[in-house]
Amino acid sequence: MENNKKALVIGASENPSRYSYKAIHSLRAHHYEVEAIGKQNGKVGDVSFSNERPPFENIHTITLYINPQHQKAYYDYMLSLKPRRIIFNPGTENPELETLARQQGIEALSACTLVLLSTGQF
Repeated sequence: MENNKKALVIGASENPSRYSYKAIHSLRAHHYEVEAIGKQNGKVGDVSFSNERPPFENIHTITLYINPQHQKAYYDYMLSLKPRRIIFNPGTENPELETLARQQGIEALSACTLVLLSTGQF
């Protein structure tokens, strides 16, 4: 059974020690539909990703795993997807993007996707 909240992981990696890798696995284990974007082409479980920025539809949550300096290149893209929320995982906090998101009615949350999933708060 698929969860109705589709998530987009930005900063996806095939490296099992990276938190984006763990988040993709955890999201899928919790039955979320997952899209992902990384620096290069890759695959985590059944989720393939590339560095393209497709016009994904019905994205509920964007969860970030890229530092604030790299986020700037994604501002317009992320906001164009009209997600309900953006999760700023530890190390990705960005007051500028948080403000831009809130101005468009998007919840900006400084939290850890893995913790939210493990505690049923995602």
